[in-house]
Amino acid sequence: MTAQQTLFKKISTFKHLPTLPHVLLKLIEACNQENPDMNKIGQIVSKDPALSGKIMQLVNSAAFGLSQKVETINQAVVILGTSGVKNIVFCACVYDAFPKPKLSSVFSLKKFWWHSLRCAFLSRHMAEAWGLCNPDEAFLAGLLHDIGRAVLWVNFKSPYEVMLEACGDDTQQLLAQEDLMGATHAEVGAFLLKRWRLAPFIIDCVRYHHQPPEQIAQALTMVQVVYVANLLCQDTAVDTNAGAAIVNHFFSREAHECQTLIAGAEQEARETAVSLDIEVDAMDVDDVTMNDQMAQDRLAGEVRQFSLTIGTLEGFLTAKDQSSIMRCVADGLKILFDVKRVLFFLMDEKKNALIGYLAEKSGRYVKQPMLAISLKMTGSLLVNAFVKRCPMNTFNPEPGKTPAIVDQQLIQLLGGEGIYGFPLVAQEDAVGILALGLDGDGMRHLTENHKLLHLLAHKGALALRLDQLRKQTLPRIHASRMDATTDLARRVVHEINNPLGVIKNYLKVMDMKMADTGIDHEEIRIIGEEISRVGRLLNKLTAFSKTDAPVTARVDVERLLADMLKLIGETLGDSDIRFATDIEPNLPVIEADSDGLKQVFLNLIKNAAEAMPASGGRIAIRARHLALPLGGKSSRFGDVAGGHVEIVVSDNGPGIPEAIREKPFDPYVTTKSGDHAGLGLSVAHRIIQSLNGTITCESVPGQGTTFTIDLPVHPGG
Repeated sequence: MTAQQTLFKKISTFKHLPTLPHVLLKLIEACNQENPDMNKIGQIVSKDPALSGKIMQLVNSAAFGLSQKVETINQAVVILGTSGVKNIVFCACVYDAFPKPKLSSVFSLKKFWWHSLRCAFLSRHMAEAWGLCNPDEAFLAGLLHDIGRAVLWVNFKSPYEVMLEACGDDTQQLLAQEDLMGATHAEVGAFLLKRWRLAPFIIDCVRYHHQPPEQIAQALTMVQVVYVANLLCQDTAVDTNAGAAIVNHFFSREAHECQTLIAGAEQEARETAVSLDIEVDAMDVDDVTMNDQMAQDRLAGEVRQFSLTIGTLEGFLTAKDQSSIMRCVADGLKILFDVKRVLFFLMDEKKNALIGYLAEKSGRYVKQPMLAISLKMTGSLLVNAFVKRCPMNTFNPEPGKTPAIVDQQLIQLLGGEGIYGFPLVAQEDAVGILALGLDGDGMRHLTENHKLLHLLAHKGALALRLDQLRKQTLPRIHASRMDATTDLARRVVHEINNPLGVIKNYLKVMDMKMADTGIDHEEIRIIGEEISRVGRLLNKLTAFSKTDAPVTARVDVERLLADMLKLIGETLGDSDIRFATDIEPNLPVIEADSDGLKQVFLNLIKNAAEAMPASGGRIAIRARHLALPLGGKSSRFGDVAGGHVEIVVSDNGPGIPEAIREKPFDPYVTTKSGDHAGLGLSVAHRIIQSLNGTITCESVPGQGTTFTIDLPVHPGG
């Protein structure tokens, strides 16, 4: 392996570049607004090389899968959206606050930023005023042209500072010393931008900005623009004079035209600095102003308390379900630590095992029953880390001890050199564990930032635990809501039925008295029918009310479902809806109300059919016997030891709207128009509940809805 390959391998593992605290503070302020202004955020980001590079890296990564490369900051901000930009901003803030960076005696971050910004503005001014190339691309190339310096300083701080001190302002000597390390900062910057998948022309501007002018004369225009801008923005008269001469040679422009553009770029850069509270008149390496120190202190204090909470944790607060929470954690791991290989394992108390969750192509995390690790596997690293509530990894094994087979399988699945197990603990409750696929450098990086990882994992565990508690309390909330609705409905119906009964009796008396008058009784008949219709509507209103114990009998589920499918098939006629059945033969008998179950299945299948688009769809019905007890509770309708029957009705329709996805069994909740009362699912829930069974609903927008019914088996099976 050559010196350059070794250098690039080391650089490829770097996780962040430093950003001026002044910029980060302004971004925090902009992002914390009630309605963040994306244009303003984009303008601030575009003035900083490190943040611009991070955004360009993310938007051009394989995670976005874009067919074309993004070449401007404005395009990147639009694609990422508010949430994506805010996550990057806050993660950058966190990096600069954990821990507080030490000041360098020879590398001035402020001076680096000032030169990059002036070069960016001048590149854009020349490109625009003289019609040389795309101004926005020239701006980005000018902003990033020296990013290799920051990369070398971050990765090789001590030796690079010695090199900077020895070379002073002699650029050619510095390039020669850098080359001895393996690559110049221009080559390092080009390597980095290529990894970020930036446009080749922008990469070339970075790669060639220190080549001899006679070679640059043979390059494309954008390379020449950035080359000249870099010279004109130097602090030495030799470089600026050389730059002016080259402008005349390359572009046939006079010195006064060049000076006008330089003055404009300088003014624009100063206005940017003022807006960010940066004192550009104090640019000496050793001169750190009080304002600079105050900005750093404010950043450290503010970020420690708020940044992670406002940024990454904002996703936890708005996450609507378990999958969304997992996605927030995974996004945080990717942005903060560049960890892309992650598995979630949640504790299943009934199975006494850790159950794995993987992300589908849609981004949703789905339970994988095959990834079940029993807590009895005491040799597993993940089990030990979960039980002891202590992070563990396979990179430092005990002498003579090899990873358990299940751990080796996970390493292969995640595709890293090893795994890092980090427990998800909320207060005193162990929710699960993160399994991260890492290489050696990634493990070292996580170890160095373990406090930040702990923050992310702890907040994720809290969100997952709250989601579990919410699911556990939903049935009680639903029952209370149903009781309140039932009581109100009964009182209303009772009060209305009394006067309706009186009116109907008087109509009968009037009809009898007018029998011999020869007057047409049609109007009286119509009034009577309408009053009867009101009575029927009132009966529907109370259809979900509490009922006495149902009249039950032994029910053959297999036969009942077959009858329902035949009836529904005849009803739908020539529709384009297809049915798929998977009913386990010889299902055990259950004790239930046959008519009630028919009503439940008819409601579910009818709802699925009505939700389908005009082009049709697919409804699947599956039934099977499970030996596991239903909820671990005894029932007069079934024997716990006999297990339970599971019936699943699913469709591939549009799914349930988000507004009612959390309350599908509430009365009067419906997506249908017309005279639909929204009672069908509420009635179904009441019937299943009366049989000591359970009914649950899962729905994914655009993919369909699944209802799962579990009923206990009859003692005689």
